[in-house]
Amino acid sequence: MALGGHLTTLAWPTWLTAYCRNILRTEQSRIGGSDSKSCLSKGGGYHFPPCHILNICGFSILLDCPLDLSALTIFSPIPASSKASSLDKENPSCPNRSGSSDLEEPMVRKRQKVEKPLDADDLIYAEPWYKTVKNLHLWNVSFIDVVLISSPTGMLGLPFLTRMKGFSAKIYVTEATARLGQLMMEDLVSMHLEIRQFFGPEESSFPQWMKWEDLTLLPSSLKEVALGKDGGELGGWLSLYSAADVKDCMQKVLRLKYAEEICYNSTLIIKAFSSGLEIGSCNWTINGPKGGVGFISSSIFDSAHAMNFDYNALRGNDIIIYSDFSFSDTTEHVESGYDNSIPTTCNRSSLRNYENDCQELAKSLLNVDEGLEERDKLAFICSCVIDSVKAGGSVLIPISRLGIVLLLLEQISTSLDVSTLKVPMYIISSLAEEFLAFSNIIPEWLCKQRQEKLFSGEPLFAHAKLVNEKKLHVFPAVHSPKLLMNWQEPCIVFSPHWSLRLGPAVHLLQRWSGDQNSLLILESGPDVDLALLPFKPMEMKVLECSFLSGIRLQNVEPLLKILQPKVVLLPKDLKQISSLKSNSCSTFHYCINETLRIPSLKDNSELEIATDLASQFNWRNLKQENINMTRLKGELCVDHGRQRLSTGNQESSESRPLVHWGSPDLEKLLVVLSNRGIKATLGDAFGSESESASLVHVHDPNQALIEVRTTSTVISTAHESLASIIFEAIGSVLDGV
Repeated sequence: MALGGHLTTLAWPTWLTAYCRNILRTEQSRIGGSDSKSCLSKGGGYHFPPCHILNICGFSILLDCPLDLSALTIFSPIPASSKASSLDKENPSCPNRSGSSDLEEPMVRKRQKVEKPLDADDLIYAEPWYKTVKNLHLWNVSFIDVVLISSPTGMLGLPFLTRMKGFSAKIYVTEATARLGQLMMEDLVSMHLEIRQFFGPEESSFPQWMKWEDLTLLPSSLKEVALGKDGGELGGWLSLYSAADVKDCMQKVLRLKYAEEICYNSTLIIKAFSSGLEIGSCNWTINGPKGGVGFISSSIFDSAHAMNFDYNALRGNDIIIYSDFSFSDTTEHVESGYDNSIPTTCNRSSLRNYENDCQELAKSLLNVDEGLEERDKLAFICSCVIDSVKAGGSVLIPISRLGIVLLLLEQISTSLDVSTLKVPMYIISSLAEEFLAFSNIIPEWLCKQRQEKLFSGEPLFAHAKLVNEKKLHVFPAVHSPKLLMNWQEPCIVFSPHWSLRLGPAVHLLQRWSGDQNSLLILESGPDVDLALLPFKPMEMKVLECSFLSGIRLQNVEPLLKILQPKVVLLPKDLKQISSLKSNSCSTFHYCINETLRIPSLKDNSELEIATDLASQFNWRNLKQENINMTRLKGELCVDHGRQRLSTGNQESSESRPLVHWGSPDLEKLLVVLSNRGIKATLGDAFGSESESASLVHVHDPNQALIEVRTTSTVISTAHESLASIIFEAIGSVLDGV
């Protein structure tokens, strides 16, 4: 064996794993554990990303911690002043404000109702609670070691986790995602404060609407949102965290740049790479002694604002976990015009062909006209906006995607200039100024087209110029005095919240819902009708938009061919692309709330041995097997996912006794004893077949008894010197190191 440099890398066979495990520290012994993955939720689009628990090398990793804000639609928004007055007259005691048992009166009225089409009175008239990921609250948070956040919406539920007793996990987030996520959480707390002021403080930690007898009276569609299809999601509802909770949460967050390497517990190497979905959004790679895992969240190949999907960084991983649930039609037929056979030989020709194939596939992925389609959507939205303001109506845009908002601001302002219309644009949000200011100081998180603007001296986005030209006005709230002085209609307003239950959008929608010339632009969701229910009857026009939120189905298989993993974990909904033609790729499908074992890709691990230790090798040939082995004394440690054996502390120079195994050959033992001047004879065997024992009687120079069992050999004698000679004789006929 050639020794070069300071360290020598050797294959670490299975038998040595068992031997070394006894001297590993407790946290390092996790390396031998089996890996698994549990999908807690497949989410619901951009605003509610999927959530997973991943177990790698014995460490539990939580991937994203979102909130299902679409569930807010079962609550009634703050009513308009006139409607609030009428409600107070109907129910002067206002059950939801006092928290008293006066709720019985309206509940009796609801009991008299039969199932009928929903109306606004069926919604829950109380301070809303927030729905977290199903079953996440059932996990012991002290067992979670790492939390990885892939997008700003993926961290909205994080304060619920960090405030729990026993939570001590490391939280890794990209710098941009951390800032945007913090602003989104603070904005959510600010909007909720208005509702809390309206209903008053809760006197009970368990609201009236959550009582089972009241839940059973809800219409079926609302009950399904509250309880889930299986009736087991009620435990996921929580009262919103506070601003202090958000601050405490952000203090526990560790911020990363793209491709920055973080080593967790000296074992796992974690990196974030751009996903293209939103500014700061990312996919993850996790490398450890067992191999590499790539995690793909919702990703966009060609983004108009964020840095593009860096799929090349995911190449070379042994396992790919595909978690992009953005596809809307799982029955879509996927036709692949590519030969997915991967070269299995490693000659230069095959590698060159494979690289050429990857380049062709990469071109096909980038030339899918996704960017063109998105630009066409934005152009159509702008045309509808112009038509509405020309007719004298106002436009409300409660879209919360930062990238889409920035792009719409640019295109709408351009359309207004072309049409010579003098219509003001407003952004009304408690943290709008922070959002806009942040977006203009983060060139490293943006696509190349935006970065080139910086080099040419142009602003990254146009909103700063629009504010300076007084075409765009930014205010923190609808009741801001400066806004009231500046306000004029028709106008175009961007304001939260997309659920139409919180924020300035509620007040503006109540104002304009009866205007047939006004326009509401919504992002398509699971139930737009339920979101609009409190504002009906509506004369206002509604435009539902669908924006690209992930990888198209037809691009999944070419992408996997480029990445060339050994194992792919796909959602069960993607079974139609499971027949990958590459023999080197195994495909497994996972379901919600089911644990999927990840197959082990390495029977052996690698151990780096210091050169000074390697020079002390004293190989011993095993008699029972054709194996050479040696014994070393050193310090075993794990650092950056690499296992190393170094010299360590050599204060003690005492030689250690050999470690033996197996049962001695009794005939050989008698010969060895005779050569050492010891007379011995074989005795009769005794015991059962499974626990049989053989005896060797020693007669001279002194009496002794050797009892040989399946798992042990016992020497019994009153003379220590004789016991030592017999021990050495037994060791000479056994394998030992």
